[in-house]
Amino acid sequence: MEINLDDLTEAELIALNHRIVERLRFLHQMRAHAHMLEFKIGDRVTFQPDGQPPVTGMLTRYNKKTVTVITDEGQHWNVAPSFLRKGDAGVNPEGNQPKVIALKSR
Repeated sequence: MEINLDDLTEAELIALNHRIVERLRFLHQMRAHAHMLEFKIGDRVTFQPDGQPPVTGMLTRYNKKTVTVITDEGQHWNVAPSFLRKGDAGVNPEGNQPKVIALKSR
């Protein structure tokens, strides 16, 4: 199917643009959701922020486009699931068992 853009009015082009952007957002959300399904709440995960060493923590929440990871140091990160890898369920960098963090309901 070929659309001749020269035949469309400005209003039709704007409407077409909105539909294209909406469809692209939907496809992006579907890909993010598919990556999220590879992990479950409570999984140990690892990711590497730009210019920093790898970060390991526990996946604690699914968001619309990201997941929330709480590190062993208690930091909260919202990370796109495509950047995550399964972390080791073993020990944290200090050699101790991983900390169990209780989350308060809001």
